Amino acid sequence: MLRPLFPVLLISAIVQCVALYADPVVVATYNVENYGPLDRRVESTFRPGYPKPESEKQALRTAIEAIKADVLALQEMGGPAYLDELRHDLKAEGIDYPYSAIVEAEDAARHIALLSRLPLKAIIRHADIEYAYLGKTARVKRGLLEAVVSGPGGDFTVFVLHLKSRLTDRPDDPGAQIQRLGEAMAVRTLIRKRFPKSSQARFIILGDFNDGQNSPTLKRLEKIGAEAIADCLPAADTRGETWTELYRGGGAYTEIDHILVSPALHSAVAGGAASIYDGPETVSASDHRPVFARLSIFAARPGGGGSDTATRD
Repeated sequence: MLRPLFPVLLISAIVQCVALYADPVVVATYNVENYGPLDRRVESTFRPGYPKPESEKQALRTAIEAIKADVLALQEMGGPAYLDELRHDLKAEGIDYPYSAIVEAEDAARHIALLSRLPLKAIIRHADIEYAYLGKTARVKRGLLEAVVSGPGGDFTVFVLHLKSRLTDRPDDPGAQIQRLGEAMAVRTLIRKRFPKSSQARFIILGDFNDGQNSPTLKRLEKIGAEAIADCLPAADTRGETWTELYRGGGAYTEIDHILVSPALHSAVAGGAASIYDGPETVSASDHRPVFARLSIFAARPGGGGSDTATRD
């Protein structure tokens, strides 16, 4: 007696569909506020070259452990020794990031870095990106970190940045807006060279942009002319608030930390949006709050986004 093939075909289709999608990958960005030696006021006493206080480090680790990011972009990290310290302390508390990278550029005190649970197939440190700035040649102050991540659904690339702050002593560039735009366009040029067909590529741009979602800076990274490069994900905390940084000097709340995804990854973002973590420990951990997104990245089709030679720090 012949048995109907429909149940078998149905089960096969379900298995293939399930196999296509992998477990969600959590990507996050966090400005950890001067995780390195700095002139500080500690307990009403001025201390030159003083490290980030231990109470702030513990609060920072608590926030990182709550997010459970698979790929974590960091800004204002100290040198390599401080990144290793953070990795060691997180591992001692049960959070292991076996892969890491850091960029040392013109800002000697504040670096961009990356921690990852997933293998990094390639790490490219861009410390000398140049652009024209008010008649001279300047460099992107904190560089750009590019890493190819080997995820359960295939490779994707992350670009970690920290654009120029609004602090400046130049009267011809108030708020350093021209400088920040120059940095953003230089980063955009590099990404477009890396991925000429951004609509087919799988990449994420994340970090501290020092500008809001609708700013000229973000628009430079989202598109050029009619060409879409990346989409800035909306983000909010559990109360619906969208601020990511508290400027303690002036009591201003700003929305300057973002996650942008290439068009090919937009449909992979859970809920089509990112989240801002607002646990109570964030108050003392940093003047920023972390932003994270969950992506269900499916297996890349043949001929998809590029890959690079594998390296590991």
